[in-house]
Amino acid sequence: MGYLISETTREEREQIVAESLGYMDAFCDGCMAGLAEMYQDYIDGKRELKDINMAFHAGYISGEEQPSPGGCSMY
Repeated sequence: MGYLISETTREEREQIVAESLGYMDAFCDGCMAGLAEMYQDYIDGKRELKDINMAFHAGYISGEEQPSPGGCSMY
């Protein structure tokens, strides 16, 4: 199975995000919801994972402060 929007159904994308972020449960409260929201465009078929991840990491590269997803202190 691929990860591109064209290769997956909405249900598969939901599962990909849930499984990818599932390990977060043990680290901090509230992180999971914020990160899942960050990937909603992927689930909805609007933006690819790489585009979402590149946009999120752009703040670290540029030095501009970016809001953390869900207010999690891990980011």
